[in-house]
Amino acid sequence: LPVVDLDVFLSQSAESEAVVQECKKACAHMHSDCYFKTNNAADALITYGALLLHDSRVSEEDNSAFLDLLEDYFSQPEPELRKDERPELGYQVGVTLENTEKPKCAVDEPCLNVIARLDPEERPLDITGHQPDPKCRFFWKMSEKPPYETQFPALNAQNVVPQAQFIRERWEPTMEKWGKSMKDAVENLCEMAAIGLGLPRETFKEAGKYGPHLLAPTASDLRKYNEKNTILAGFHTDLNFLTIHGRSRYPGLHIWARNTGKRIPVQFPPTGRYLLVQAGKQLEHLSGGLVKAGYHEVVVNSSTVQAIERRSKKSPDRPLIRISSTFFWHLSSDYDLSPISSLASRARSVRAAALRVGVPEQEADTIYAPMKVGQQVQNELRHIALMA
Repeated sequence: LPVVDLDVFLSQSAESEAVVQECKKACAHMHSDCYFKTNNAADALITYGALLLHDSRVSEEDNSAFLDLLEDYFSQPEPELRKDERPELGYQVGVTLENTEKPKCAVDEPCLNVIARLDPEERPLDITGHQPDPKCRFFWKMSEKPPYETQFPALNAQNVVPQAQFIRERWEPTMEKWGKSMKDAVENLCEMAAIGLGLPRETFKEAGKYGPHLLAPTASDLRKYNEKNTILAGFHTDLNFLTIHGRSRYPGLHIWARNTGKRIPVQFPPTGRYLLVQAGKQLEHLSGGLVKAGYHEVVVNSSTVQAIERRSKKSPDRPLIRISSTFFWHLSSDYDLSPISSLASRARSVRAAALRVGVPEQEADTIYAPMKVGQQVQNELRHIALMA
């Protein structure tokens, strides 16, 4: 994956050549010879739907403390975890236990068509049985209360703090500290992406000022789900604007680059302060399809099995639970979601340029109907069985 350096953006003037190069070269002319070149934020999101973000502010110690806390939390007995469930709120705060969330793509015809167009060896693990994912999740809201009455109160509910004392005393400081690191990074990337797409710097950041952002770790019990080719999170896209991840202790994330149709096992550089960013459905909608939400899955692969063996030897007293260090950045629920005309026009140029050089899109034309962001979220939650 391409690496975008947030340090350059933060340390220099937005008008400097280095910052412009990092943000902007988004193939503005979309000629066939520049289709999907990638060397900065906007290019990377258009081409791959994902990128690695280098940010020197990120602390590996904070991520490790976060992973330790969530391993401890999800190793509790199920009755303790159930105290933190809020199904009446669409599971948008608190815990979601395993075998609850269904991968939308299992029954979604456009998504199944995407899979069918992939070469057989590049397809995700089979999800057509439509079994719910064997992962748990916790949603911790990291949002600013809007100065108006939201039309979507269930999407903007109060946080749930776990009840167990040995978890509770560490919970809020750890969640807030690591969550702030990822929120700051992704909001700066929003600024870079806006500049790179030829928009005012604040366009995306302001649109998400009151978004119901979520620190959203997922947990997979590797004591139970440790066989190679086990699906932990079935093939899907994220419904939010941008998703950002810190390092997990266990590999297993595969993404599909828009320009190749190839399955890519995501690997962080072995050392250094990096975060992974993926485009979500809200960005796809707002850009009129210029940026496509990235398809991905989480599975037990060979690297996962090796990591389980290493972790068992190195830390035999720690729970064998795969925690994803994940943050979902949302647009504000009451924001009017409609394609930005300049981006929608460029999306049509991208599609035409792709066809000219024999690279058909993996997905057919999509109609991006105007709606409130909250309505878009509710529609997606119904697809994955989290909201009636």
